[in-house]
Amino acid sequence: MKAPTRWDAICTVDDLVPESGIAVWTEDGPVAVFYLPHRLPALFAISHHDPISGANVLARGITGDLEGEPVVASPLYKQHFSLRTGQCLEDDAVQVASYPVLLDGEQIRLAIPAKAAKAAGQSAGANQAASASVSSGATM
Repeated sequence: MKAPTRWDAICTVDDLVPESGIAVWTEDGPVAVFYLPHRLPALFAISHHDPISGANVLARGITGDLEGEPVVASPLYKQHFSLRTGQCLEDDAVQVASYPVLLDGEQIRLAIPAKAAKAAGQSAGANQAASASVSSGATM
C-alpha cells in the first residue's frame, strides 16, 4: 500500500512573483516554486538545487518555454529544466525532483513525498527523545 502524500502550506499567493520563482525550505530540501500566470497550470515546483553547478539557484533562473515546454534556465550554466518534470533538456541523464503544487484559498501547498514526511517524523521523534533524555539526565 502506498503511503499517503502530505500537502504542506509553503507560502501564500502574495509571496509569489509572476513569471518568476521563489525558494522555500521543505522537509525534502530546498524547492523552487514558479508562478506563470499566463499558463494553465500556473504553478510549478521543482528542486531548487542545480545538480550541474551544485548550488541552490534554480528559483533565480529565467523562466520561459522551449517548444511549448515550460522551463527554467539555470542562472549559472544556463541549462534548461522542465518545470513539469524536472528533466534537463540538454542532458537526458540529469533530472531534478518535481513536486505537485496547488492553490488552496490564499495558501500554496506542496505535496511532500511520503518518504520525506516519514523521515521528518522519525527525525522529530528522535530529537524529542534526545531532548527528553538530556533534560531528564541533568540532575545534580
